[in-house]
Amino acid sequence: MDFVEFQRFIDAEWAGPAMRTLQDYIAIPVQSPAFDDDWETNGFMDEAVGLLAGWASRQILDIPGATIEILSSPGVTPAIYIDIPGRLVQTVLIYGHLDKQPPMDGWTNGRGPWSPVVEGDRLYGRGGADDGYAIFSALIALKAIRAQGLEHPRCMILIEACEESGSLDLEGHLASVFQRTEDLDLIVALDAGAADYDSLWVTTSVRGQVAGTLTVQTLTETIHSGDGAGVVPTAFRIACQLLARLEDPQTGDVDPQFLTFIPELRRVQAVEAGPSIAKTLFAALPLAGSTRLVSDDAAELVLNRSWTSQLTVTGIDGLPTVAKAAAAIHPQVQMKLSLRLPPTLDAELAALALKKLLEADPPYGCSVTFDAQMISQGWEAPAMGAGLTAALNRAASDAFGGPVRYFGGGGGIPFLASLSERFPGTPFLVTGVLGPQSNAHGPNEFLHLPTARRITAVLGRLLSDLD
Repeated sequence: MDFVEFQRFIDAEWAGPAMRTLQDYIAIPVQSPAFDDDWETNGFMDEAVGLLAGWASRQILDIPGATIEILSSPGVTPAIYIDIPGRLVQTVLIYGHLDKQPPMDGWTNGRGPWSPVVEGDRLYGRGGADDGYAIFSALIALKAIRAQGLEHPRCMILIEACEESGSLDLEGHLASVFQRTEDLDLIVALDAGAADYDSLWVTTSVRGQVAGTLTVQTLTETIHSGDGAGVVPTAFRIACQLLARLEDPQTGDVDPQFLTFIPELRRVQAVEAGPSIAKTLFAALPLAGSTRLVSDDAAELVLNRSWTSQLTVTGIDGLPTVAKAAAAIHPQVQMKLSLRLPPTLDAELAALALKKLLEADPPYGCSVTFDAQMISQGWEAPAMGAGLTAALNRAASDAFGGPVRYFGGGGGIPFLASLSERFPGTPFLVTGVLGPQSNAHGPNEFLHLPTARRITAVLGRLLSDLD
């Protein structure tokens, strides 16, 4: 491979119709079904699928035997499935998604979720980085390989439209697709993060999650605080007391039953990656006043973010705003809890244990319920073979000028567990463009264009180098 020419070809492809199509895709308000009850009738999903499938079909016109289809049925989010034959013996699945998070307030400088704008190396707009770029990277990489007369494996590209809602329809699409093929040799997921934009970052794990609502009720109606304070236990105090069963309010440590053994390899990788992550992801956090991080040890922070259980109260009902507060004791509070779980902890068992922990022996005999509304299994990557690891390092060196960097993801990616269950032992390459300040799911989300082009080159270099 002439890698200089390879990267030049990729850069030129990204600068052409691919970029214009990606911007057109950003302009479509195609929210994931969890955020858009009318997704099936308002036309945005069909518009996005048609746009991306149309661009993709033009890229494979001169590839003998290549096919593209839209997998769809009533009530089920669609998916784009592309099957490209190859002369190498391997079969590779490349995954991406096209559904988006809600628009969110707070976009600045004339930016907007559905108004794509390029500022320097950044393409702002919802969905460009998470995860609209994936289909473009996959097909441009294959196009670049063929432009140099090189070979590649059979590549199956699957772009779903339900990832931001937990990939509820993915299993059905997988069942449809994998009636037609044998085992996979590699799974590539282009929907992950990066600690900086100077290296190829590979995600080795993601955490699971139990999310649900804790409801505490001590009264049947609101009463005057002068009459009830010191007589009736407040729902808020009881809720805090229950949370203290789960999380030490002084240290933030979570009950040991929600922890697992951390593999030594992941500890070593945390030590190696810690200094870089501290300078990028952690340094970019918008800390208020004199707030400090919970530790000065970067490796500990990396493991806290990826391998330990952590509790977040993400919402609360039952109390008025400060501006509307009155001298009253309110009958109940509801707290939305998010308990992030270690990658290898059984999420279903964790949900049962959390319910038991919170509901047992309610203080003062008050009413306490915990309703788990989302249970997501974590994931740890199977070991890569020596050959694949070497090929990946060669690709990273060519595209980024250095070796692969490894770290665990702090959020959840449910489809990884689904794919691992269906293809046990299959190696994964999980990577992506969501680096510092890229702000997926928030205002001012952007795609770092040089990183997208380099990841495209990594993918192409790797695919042409498989043996």
